[in-house]
Amino acid sequence: MLDLAGALDRWLGHGGSGESNSSGLIHLRRDLHRHPELSGEEHRTTAVVADALDAAGLVITPLPSGTGLVADLPALDGSTTSPSGGRFAVRADLDALAMTDEKDVPYRSLREGVCHACGHDVHTTIAVGAATFLAEHRELAPHGVRFIFQPAEERVPGGAVDTIAAGTLDGVDTIVAFHCEPKADVGQIGLRSGPITSAADMLSVSLIGPGGHTARPELTVDTIGLAGRVVTELPRLVSARADSDVKLVFGAIHGGDAANAIPTRVEIGGSVRTASATAWEHLETIVDSSIADVLQGSGAAVHLEYTRGVPPVINDHDVIDLLRAAATTVVGADSIYETPQSWGGDDFAWYLRHVRGAYVRLGVHDPSMPGRLDLHAGRFDVDERSIGVGVRCLATAAHLHSRVMAAGVPA
Repeated sequence: MLDLAGALDRWLGHGGSGESNSSGLIHLRRDLHRHPELSGEEHRTTAVVADALDAAGLVITPLPSGTGLVADLPALDGSTTSPSGGRFAVRADLDALAMTDEKDVPYRSLREGVCHACGHDVHTTIAVGAATFLAEHRELAPHGVRFIFQPAEERVPGGAVDTIAAGTLDGVDTIVAFHCEPKADVGQIGLRSGPITSAADMLSVSLIGPGGHTARPELTVDTIGLAGRVVTELPRLVSARADSDVKLVFGAIHGGDAANAIPTRVEIGGSVRTASATAWEHLETIVDSSIADVLQGSGAAVHLEYTRGVPPVINDHDVIDLLRAAATTVVGADSIYETPQSWGGDDFAWYLRHVRGAYVRLGVHDPSMPGRLDLHAGRFDVDERSIGVGVRCLATAAHLHSRVMAAGVPA
Protein backbone atom coordinates (compact mmCIF):
# COMPACT_ATOMS: atom_id res chain seq x y z
CA MET A 1 0.00 0.00 0.00
CA LEU A 2 1.32 3.44 -0.94
CA ASP A 3 2.54 5.59 1.94
CA LEU A 4 0.41 8.69 1.29
CA ALA A 5 2.32 11.04 3.60
CA GLY A 6 5.62 9.91 2.13
CA ALA A 7 4.33 10.30 -1.41
CA LEU A 8 3.19 13.84 -0.63
CA ASP A 9 6.56 14.64 0.94
CA ARG A 10 8.38 13.44 -2.14
CA TRP A 11 5.99 15.16 -4.55
CA LEU A 12 6.17 18.50 -2.76
CA GLY A 13 9.93 18.23 -2.94
CA HIS A 14 11.05 17.71 0.64
CA GLY A 15 14.56 16.35 0.48
CA GLY A 16 14.60 16.37 -3.33
CA SER A 17 16.83 18.20 -5.79
CA GLY A 18 16.06 20.89 -8.33
CA GLU A 19 12.87 22.97 -8.28
CA SER A 20 10.30 21.17 -6.18
CA ASN A 21 6.60 21.02 -6.92
CA SER A 22 6.19 23.15 -3.81
CA SER A 23 8.31 25.89 -5.41
CA GLY A 24 6.33 25.51 -8.62
CA LEU A 25 3.05 26.03 -6.75
CA ILE A 26 4.41 29.14 -5.06
CA HIS A 27 5.43 30.42 -8.50
CA LEU A 28 1.88 29.75 -9.75
CA ARG A 29 0.32 31.55 -6.79
CA ARG A 30 2.54 34.59 -7.30
CA ASP A 31 1.74 34.65 -11.01
CA LEU A 32 -1.98 34.66 -10.23
CA HIS A 33 -1.43 37.31 -7.57
CA ARG A 34 0.36 39.57 -10.05
CA HIS A 35 -2.45 39.20 -12.59
CA PRO A 36 -5.75 39.39 -10.64
CA GLU A 37 -9.05 39.52 -12.51
CA LEU A 38 -12.47 40.71 -11.38
CA SER A 39 -15.63 38.62 -11.27
CA GLY A 40 -16.59 37.39 -14.73
CA GLU A 41 -13.30 38.58 -16.22
CA GLU A 42 -11.10 35.63 -15.18
CA HIS A 43 -9.96 34.77 -18.72
CA ARG A 44 -6.21 34.68 -18.11
CA THR A 45 -6.62 32.88 -14.78
CA THR A 46 -8.81 30.24 -16.44
CA ALA A 47 -6.27 29.73 -19.21
CA VAL A 48 -3.35 29.37 -16.79
CA VAL A 49 -5.24 26.78 -14.72
CA ALA A 50 -6.41 24.90 -17.81
CA ASP A 51 -2.86 24.68 -19.19
CA ALA A 52 -1.50 23.34 -15.90
CA LEU A 53 -4.18 20.68 -15.49
CA ASP A 54 -4.28 19.67 -19.14
CA ALA A 55 -0.54 18.98 -18.90
CA ALA A 56 -1.24 16.83 -15.83
CA GLY A 57 -3.73 14.70 -17.78
CA LEU A 58 -7.03 15.92 -16.34
CA VAL A 59 -10.11 16.26 -18.55
CA ILE A 60 -10.88 19.96 -18.95
CA THR A 61 -14.40 21.30 -19.54
CA PRO A 62 -14.80 25.09 -19.87
CA LEU A 63 -17.84 26.60 -18.17
CA PRO A 64 -20.56 28.14 -20.37
CA SER A 65 -20.08 31.50 -18.61
CA GLY A 66 -16.85 32.00 -20.55
CA THR A 67 -14.60 31.90 -17.51
CA GLY A 68 -13.94 29.08 -15.07
CA LEU A 69 -13.66 25.38 -15.77
CA VAL A 70 -14.16 21.88 -14.46
CA ALA A 71 -11.17 19.53 -14.36
CA ASP A 72 -11.95 15.85 -13.93
CA LEU A 73 -9.52 13.27 -12.66
CA PRO A 74 -11.13 10.20 -14.23
CA ALA A 75 -11.93 7.13 -12.19
CA LEU A 76 -9.75 4.11 -12.76
CA ASP A 77 -12.38 2.79 -15.17
CA GLY A 78 -11.88 5.93 -17.24
CA SER A 79 -15.22 7.59 -16.44
CA THR A 80 -15.55 11.24 -15.53
CA THR A 81 -19.19 11.02 -14.48
CA SER A 82 -20.99 8.75 -12.07
CA PRO A 83 -24.80 8.76 -12.41
CA SER A 84 -25.14 6.95 -9.09
CA GLY A 85 -23.01 9.56 -7.30
CA GLY A 86 -19.91 8.91 -5.29
CA ARG A 87 -17.53 11.48 -6.72
CA PHE A 88 -15.50 13.75 -4.45
CA ALA A 89 -15.32 17.40 -5.59
CA VAL A 90 -13.20 20.41 -4.72
CA ARG A 91 -14.27 23.98 -5.37
CA ALA A 92 -11.79 26.82 -5.83
CA ASP A 93 -12.73 30.43 -6.61
CA LEU A 94 -10.85 32.46 -9.22
CA ASP A 95 -11.82 36.12 -8.91
CA ALA A 96 -10.14 39.03 -7.17
CA LEU A 97 -11.43 42.19 -5.51
CA ALA A 98 -11.74 45.76 -6.76
CA MET A 99 -9.18 47.28 -4.41
CA THR A 100 -5.57 48.42 -4.46
CA ASP A 101 -2.74 46.07 -3.56
CA GLU A 102 -0.75 48.01 -0.94
CA LYS A 103 2.01 45.43 -0.38
CA ASP A 104 5.63 46.09 -1.26
CA VAL A 105 6.48 42.64 -2.63
CA PRO A 106 7.80 41.40 -6.00
CA TYR A 107 4.46 39.74 -6.76
CA ARG A 108 2.36 42.85 -6.08
CA SER A 109 -0.65 43.20 -8.38
CA LEU A 110 0.16 44.64 -11.80
CA ARG A 111 -3.44 45.77 -12.24
CA GLU A 112 -4.25 49.06 -10.60
CA GLY A 113 -7.31 48.78 -8.38
CA VAL A 114 -7.53 44.98 -8.53
CA CYS A 115 -6.09 42.69 -5.88
CA HIS A 116 -6.26 39.15 -4.54
CA ALA A 117 -7.03 40.39 -1.03
CA CYS A 118 -9.19 37.39 -0.09
CA GLY A 119 -6.86 34.50 -0.94
CA HIS A 120 -8.58 33.13 -4.02
CA ASP A 121 -5.18 32.83 -5.70
CA VAL A 122 -4.18 30.51 -2.85
CA HIS A 123 -7.38 28.45 -3.09
CA THR A 124 -6.82 28.01 -6.83
CA THR A 125 -3.17 27.05 -6.38
CA ILE A 126 -3.98 24.46 -3.73
CA ALA A 127 -6.63 22.86 -5.95
CA VAL A 128 -4.18 22.74 -8.88
CA GLY A 129 -1.58 21.14 -6.61
CA ALA A 130 -3.95 18.50 -5.25
CA ALA A 131 -5.24 17.70 -8.75
CA THR A 132 -1.73 17.33 -10.16
CA PHE A 133 -0.58 15.12 -7.28
CA LEU A 134 -3.62 12.85 -7.54
CA ALA A 135 -3.21 12.63 -11.31
CA GLU A 136 0.22 11.11 -10.68
CA HIS A 137 -1.19 8.77 -8.01
CA ARG A 138 -4.51 7.69 -9.50
CA GLU A 139 -4.75 4.67 -7.21
CA LEU A 140 -5.33 7.01 -4.25
CA ALA A 141 -8.68 8.18 -5.64
CA PRO A 142 -10.02 5.31 -7.76
CA HIS A 143 -13.52 6.85 -7.99
CA GLY A 144 -12.09 10.02 -9.53
CA VAL A 145 -12.14 13.60 -8.29
CA ARG A 146 -13.76 16.69 -9.78
CA PHE A 147 -12.09 20.09 -9.43
CA ILE A 148 -14.41 23.06 -9.97
CA PHE A 149 -12.66 26.35 -10.67
CA GLN A 150 -15.48 28.80 -10.24
CA PRO A 151 -15.65 32.42 -11.40
CA ALA A 152 -17.42 35.36 -9.78
CA GLU A 153 -17.58 34.30 -6.13
CA GLU A 154 -17.45 37.96 -5.09
CA ARG A 155 -20.53 38.88 -7.17
CA VAL A 156 -24.03 38.51 -5.70
CA PRO A 157 -25.61 35.94 -5.79
CA GLY A 158 -22.31 34.38 -6.82
CA GLY A 159 -20.92 32.47 -9.75
CA ALA A 160 -21.83 29.22 -8.02
CA VAL A 161 -25.41 29.56 -9.27
CA ASP A 162 -24.47 29.40 -12.97
CA THR A 163 -21.70 26.90 -12.29
CA ILE A 164 -24.12 24.46 -10.69
CA ALA A 165 -26.65 25.03 -13.49
CA ALA A 166 -23.95 23.85 -15.92
CA GLY A 167 -24.13 20.36 -14.36
CA THR A 168 -20.90 20.49 -12.39
CA LEU A 169 -22.41 18.52 -9.51
CA ASP A 170 -23.62 15.62 -11.64
CA GLY A 171 -22.31 12.45 -10.01
CA VAL A 172 -20.88 14.34 -7.04
CA ASP A 173 -21.86 13.37 -3.51
CA THR A 174 -19.32 15.36 -1.49
CA ILE A 175 -17.75 18.78 -2.07
CA VAL A 176 -15.21 20.72 -0.03
CA ALA A 177 -13.62 24.16 -0.21
CA PHE A 178 -10.85 25.97 1.65
CA HIS A 179 -10.82 29.59 2.67
CA CYS A 180 -7.75 31.46 3.88
CA GLU A 181 -7.91 32.42 7.55
CA PRO A 182 -5.44 35.16 8.53
CA LYS A 183 -6.52 34.93 12.18
CA ALA A 184 -5.00 31.41 12.35
CA ASP A 185 -1.32 30.53 12.01
CA VAL A 186 -0.03 28.48 9.12
CA GLY A 187 -0.40 24.80 9.99
CA GLN A 188 -3.74 25.33 11.77
CA ILE A 189 -7.04 24.08 10.35
CA GLY A 190 -10.43 25.43 11.44
CA LEU A 191 -13.43 23.10 11.30
CA ARG A 192 -17.06 23.51 12.31
CA SER A 193 -20.20 21.41 11.88
CA GLY A 194 -23.41 23.21 11.01
CA PRO A 195 -23.51 26.90 10.02
CA ILE A 196 -20.05 28.36 9.46
CA THR A 197 -20.99 31.47 7.43
CA SER A 198 -24.17 33.53 7.25
CA ALA A 199 -26.78 34.36 4.69
CA ALA A 200 -26.00 37.83 3.35
CA ASP A 201 -28.64 40.03 1.71
CA MET A 202 -28.63 43.72 0.79
CA LEU A 203 -31.37 46.30 1.19
CA SER A 204 -31.98 49.88 0.16
CA VAL A 205 -34.81 51.93 1.69
CA SER A 206 -36.03 55.16 0.12
CA LEU A 207 -38.11 57.53 2.28
CA ILE A 208 -40.03 60.15 0.31
CA GLY A 209 -41.92 63.26 1.45
CA PRO A 210 -42.83 66.78 0.30
CA GLY A 211 -39.82 68.43 1.95
CA GLY A 212 -39.94 71.55 4.09
CA HIS A 213 -38.18 73.94 6.47
CA THR A 214 -36.44 72.63 9.57
CA ALA A 215 -38.20 75.38 11.56
CA ARG A 216 -41.54 73.67 10.87
CA PRO A 217 -40.98 69.87 10.75
CA GLU A 218 -44.54 69.29 12.01
CA LEU A 219 -45.90 70.63 8.71
CA THR A 220 -44.10 68.09 6.54
CA VAL A 221 -42.62 64.60 6.57
CA ASP A 222 -39.33 64.62 8.49
CA THR A 223 -37.48 62.20 6.23
CA ILE A 224 -34.20 62.60 8.11
CA GLY A 225 -35.83 61.86 11.46
CA LEU A 226 -37.66 58.87 9.98
CA ALA A 227 -34.39 57.54 8.58
CA GLY A 228 -32.98 57.70 12.09
CA ARG A 229 -35.93 55.67 13.37
CA VAL A 230 -35.45 53.04 10.68
CA VAL A 231 -31.73 52.76 11.42
CA THR A 232 -32.22 52.39 15.17
CA GLU A 233 -35.52 50.46 15.42
CA LEU A 234 -35.55 48.16 12.41
CA PRO A 235 -32.63 45.85 13.41
CA ARG A 236 -34.20 44.98 16.78
CA LEU A 237 -37.66 44.46 15.31
CA VAL A 238 -36.45 42.22 12.46
CA SER A 239 -34.37 40.06 14.79
CA ALA A 240 -37.33 39.59 17.14
CA ARG A 241 -39.73 38.66 14.34
CA ALA A 242 -37.27 36.28 12.67
CA ASP A 243 -37.00 34.38 15.97
CA SER A 244 -33.31 34.06 15.16
CA ASP A 245 -30.10 36.02 15.54
CA VAL A 246 -30.12 38.54 12.70
CA LYS A 247 -27.51 41.23 12.12
CA LEU A 248 -29.00 44.15 10.20
CA VAL A 249 -26.48 46.96 9.85
CA PHE A 250 -26.76 50.10 7.74
CA GLY A 251 -23.66 51.33 5.98
CA ALA A 252 -24.95 54.21 3.85
CA ILE A 253 -27.32 57.15 4.27
CA HIS A 254 -27.87 59.91 1.73
CA GLY A 255 -30.26 62.83 1.87
CA GLY A 256 -30.35 66.57 1.94
CA ASP A 257 -28.07 69.42 0.90
CA ALA A 258 -28.85 72.22 3.34
CA ALA A 259 -28.84 72.21 7.14
CA ASN A 260 -32.10 74.14 7.33
CA ALA A 261 -34.11 72.16 4.76
CA ILE A 262 -35.82 68.80 5.21
CA PRO A 263 -35.11 66.80 2.04
CA THR A 264 -37.80 65.24 -0.11
CA ARG A 265 -35.89 61.98 -0.30
CA VAL A 266 -33.53 60.04 1.97
CA GLU A 267 -31.96 56.75 1.02
CA ILE A 268 -30.39 54.28 3.44
CA GLY A 269 -28.63 51.05 2.56
CA GLY A 270 -27.33 48.13 4.52
CA SER A 271 -26.93 44.40 4.82
CA VAL A 272 -28.92 41.78 6.68
CA ARG A 273 -27.36 38.51 7.78
CA THR A 274 -28.33 35.34 9.61
CA ALA A 275 -26.88 31.87 10.15
CA SER A 276 -30.37 30.35 10.05
CA ALA A 277 -31.40 28.93 6.68
CA THR A 278 -35.04 28.94 7.83
CA ALA A 279 -34.96 32.60 8.85
CA TRP A 280 -33.24 33.54 5.59
CA GLU A 281 -36.16 32.20 3.55
CA HIS A 282 -38.50 34.72 5.19
CA LEU A 283 -36.22 37.72 5.79
CA GLU A 284 -37.43 39.85 2.89
CA THR A 285 -41.05 39.60 4.03
CA ILE A 286 -40.06 40.28 7.65
CA VAL A 287 -38.00 43.35 6.69
CA ASP A 288 -40.78 44.73 4.50
CA SER A 289 -43.50 44.41 7.17
CA SER A 290 -41.19 45.72 9.89
CA ILE A 291 -40.39 48.88 7.92
CA ALA A 292 -44.10 49.45 7.40
CA ASP A 293 -44.70 49.18 11.15
CA VAL A 294 -41.82 51.51 12.07
CA LEU A 295 -43.14 54.17 9.68
CA GLN A 296 -46.85 53.66 10.29
CA GLY A 297 -48.68 57.03 10.31
CA SER A 298 -45.60 58.99 9.32
CA GLY A 299 -46.98 60.05 5.95
CA ALA A 300 -43.81 59.01 4.14
CA ALA A 301 -43.84 57.05 0.92
CA VAL A 302 -41.48 54.09 1.22
CA HIS A 303 -39.70 52.04 -1.41
CA LEU A 304 -37.77 48.93 -0.39
CA GLU A 305 -35.26 47.37 -2.76
CA TYR A 306 -34.24 44.00 -1.32
CA THR A 307 -31.54 41.88 -2.95
CA ARG A 308 -31.25 38.28 -1.87
CA GLY A 309 -27.62 37.27 -1.70
CA VAL A 310 -26.43 33.87 -0.56
CA PRO A 311 -27.74 31.38 2.00
CA PRO A 312 -25.57 30.33 4.96
CA VAL A 313 -22.88 27.71 4.44
CA ILE A 314 -23.97 24.73 6.56
CA ASN A 315 -21.27 22.09 6.95
CA ASP A 316 -22.23 18.44 6.97
CA HIS A 317 -21.24 16.61 10.15
CA ASP A 318 -19.96 13.48 8.37
CA VAL A 319 -17.87 15.49 5.92
CA ILE A 320 -16.36 17.44 8.81
CA ASP A 321 -15.43 14.11 10.42
CA LEU A 322 -13.75 13.08 7.17
CA LEU A 323 -11.83 16.35 7.01
CA ARG A 324 -10.92 16.10 10.67
CA ALA A 325 -9.35 12.71 10.00
CA ALA A 326 -7.47 14.12 7.01
CA ALA A 327 -6.28 17.21 8.90
CA THR A 328 -5.20 15.13 11.88
CA THR A 329 -2.99 13.11 9.58
CA VAL A 330 -1.48 16.26 8.08
CA VAL A 331 -1.14 18.76 10.95
CA GLY A 332 -2.00 16.75 14.07
CA ALA A 333 -5.03 16.97 16.32
CA ASP A 334 -3.56 19.83 18.37
CA SER A 335 -3.50 22.07 15.29
CA ILE A 336 -7.22 21.65 14.59
CA TYR A 337 -9.55 24.18 16.19
CA GLU A 338 -13.27 24.88 16.14
CA THR A 339 -13.67 27.95 14.02
CA PRO A 340 -16.40 30.37 15.06
CA GLN A 341 -19.48 30.96 12.94
CA SER A 342 -18.85 33.97 10.71
CA TRP A 343 -21.25 36.77 9.81
CA GLY A 344 -19.67 36.85 6.36
CA GLY A 345 -21.21 35.08 3.38
CA ASP A 346 -19.87 32.80 0.65
CA ASP A 347 -21.58 31.42 -2.44
CA PHE A 348 -20.19 27.95 -1.63
CA ALA A 349 -23.49 27.72 0.25
CA TRP A 350 -25.31 27.09 -3.04
CA TYR A 351 -23.41 23.83 -3.59
CA LEU A 352 -24.47 22.58 -0.17
CA ARG A 353 -28.12 22.97 -1.08
CA HIS A 354 -27.53 20.15 -3.60
CA VAL A 355 -24.88 17.87 -2.06
CA ARG A 356 -23.25 17.42 1.30
CA GLY A 357 -19.96 19.17 1.93
CA ALA A 358 -17.86 21.39 4.13
CA TYR A 359 -16.04 24.71 4.10
CA VAL A 360 -12.67 24.72 5.86
CA ARG A 361 -10.61 27.54 7.36
CA LEU A 362 -6.92 27.30 6.39
CA GLY A 363 -4.47 29.13 8.64
CA VAL A 364 -2.25 31.46 6.56
CA HIS A 365 -0.69 33.80 9.13
CA ASP A 366 3.09 33.78 9.47
CA PRO A 367 3.59 33.57 13.25
CA SER A 368 6.88 35.46 12.98
CA MET A 369 5.06 38.53 11.63
CA PRO A 370 3.53 41.11 13.99
CA GLY A 371 -0.17 41.85 13.79
CA ARG A 372 -2.86 40.07 11.85
CA LEU A 373 -4.41 41.65 8.78
CA ASP A 374 -7.99 40.75 8.02
CA LEU A 375 -9.41 39.58 4.71
CA HIS A 376 -10.25 42.32 2.18
CA ALA A 377 -7.33 44.42 3.41
CA GLY A 378 -5.01 46.11 0.94
CA ARG A 379 -1.93 44.59 2.59
CA PHE A 380 -3.38 41.09 2.87
CA ASP A 381 -0.84 38.34 2.23
CA VAL A 382 -0.25 34.74 3.27
CA ASP A 383 2.48 32.50 4.57
CA GLU A 384 2.97 30.41 1.45
CA ARG A 385 3.73 27.29 3.47
CA SER A 386 -0.07 27.11 3.75
CA ILE A 387 -0.20 25.96 0.13
CA GLY A 388 1.56 22.69 0.97
CA VAL A 389 -0.71 22.20 3.98
CA GLY A 390 -3.77 22.66 1.78
CA VAL A 391 -2.52 20.25 -0.90
CA ARG A 392 -1.83 17.59 1.73
CA CYS A 393 -5.26 18.02 3.32
CA LEU A 394 -7.17 17.90 0.04
CA ALA A 395 -5.29 14.90 -1.31
CA THR A 396 -5.70 13.04 1.98
CA ALA A 397 -9.41 13.86 2.16
CA ALA A 398 -9.95 12.63 -1.41
CA HIS A 399 -8.17 9.39 -0.55
CA LEU A 400 -10.17 8.87 2.66
CA HIS A 401 -13.39 9.52 0.74
CA SER A 402 -12.43 6.83 -1.78
CA ARG A 403 -11.85 4.40 1.06
CA VAL A 404 -15.30 5.15 2.47
CA MET A 405 -16.82 4.52 -0.94
CA ALA A 406 -14.87 1.28 -1.38
CA ALA A 407 -16.12 0.08 1.99
CA GLY A 408 -19.69 0.50 0.76
CA VAL A 409 -20.66 3.16 3.30
CA PRO A 410 -23.64 5.13 1.96
CA ALA A 411 -22.66 8.53 0.64
